[in-house]
Amino acid sequence: MNFICTKTELQEAISIAQKAITGKSSMPILNGLLITTCKNQIKLTGSDIDLSIETKINAEIKEEGSVVVDSRLFGEIIRKLPNDNINISTTENNSIEIICQKSKFNLIHMNAEDFPEIPNINENIIFLIPQKILKDMIKSTIFAAAQDETRPILTGILFEIKDKKLNLVALDGYRLALKSEYLNTENIINAVIPEKTLSEVSKILEDNDKNVNITFTPNHILFNLDNTKIISRLLEGEFIKYNSIIPDEFNLQVTAKREELLSCIERASLMAKDSNTNLIKLEIEENNMIITSNSQLGMVREELNILLQGDTLKIAFNSKYLIDVLKIMDEEEIIMKFSSSVSPCVIKNKDKDNCTYLVLPVRLLNN
Repeated sequence: MNFICTKTELQEAISIAQKAITGKSSMPILNGLLITTCKNQIKLTGSDIDLSIETKINAEIKEEGSVVVDSRLFGEIIRKLPNDNINISTTENNSIEIICQKSKFNLIHMNAEDFPEIPNINENIIFLIPQKILKDMIKSTIFAAAQDETRPILTGILFEIKDKKLNLVALDGYRLALKSEYLNTENIINAVIPEKTLSEVSKILEDNDKNVNITFTPNHILFNLDNTKIISRLLEGEFIKYNSIIPDEFNLQVTAKREELLSCIERASLMAKDSNTNLIKLEIEENNMIITSNSQLGMVREELNILLQGDTLKIAFNSKYLIDVLKIMDEEEIIMKFSSSVSPCVIKNKDKDNCTYLVLPVRLLNN
């Protein structure tokens, strides 16, 4: 194998392919990066079996071949080389030689045949979604995915296509996040994608209107972005029927300015940080919401102008859950719907009906 490419393109490709490598595998080959020459391009592939990312860049190919190199070390070497063309070739003793200007490295490589086989996906049914929209949908839901493995299905995000709409849903038992966008397709899809996969996909997606092509098989999902392919296994099992969790009827509705409410809760949470629950209390009155928190460190009281329809209410929350929601919503005004001090709070945008967030309250002793 022998090729020449630019340092900046190679460095960027390494950064993308590395996103699939956890670095925690006991198998050295899974800590490696597969480099393969193909026509006038080189393909870099990273994999941890569950998630594989392959990306291509243009190169001058002098001799075809493929090798696996230690991902971390190879990435560090390329990053620190001068900003110029790099010549990489295989040499004797299972090594590759990396030359850039007056720098020369020899790096041991592994056998490409030992690298795990990447699932071959037939791209016959493709969904097209603008990268910017998918990136926003992931950001709007991923924070609510479960972090512990006690219920593995909840560590993923539901990818649901029905009624010409794409819904992304995440929930962890304490909160739920649902984001919807129109999608021009008659197909129906119901699949659960690991949170790690969507986290890495969102880092690769760009803030533009270029489409990302998405293909499903019974066990895998493929995201195709021009020169980069991301292939991930899907989680097995059935996702919770989220529609049955979201209440339909409420006793009161609060309209508030999102940024003002977020600032009040963030300040109140400063006093709540010495407890595990980050507890804050909301007292909802006619035109006011009073937010308080007490701890061994002291107490805080915040007051916010609101528009209330319905009864008054006293309710408590883990402040972190409310902050997570309010930070990623983007409208100036939001609506909070309540039934009782022990029922979930539902939060939506005031104008555009494209997201639903549900947060469970903390039950107080006197309730």
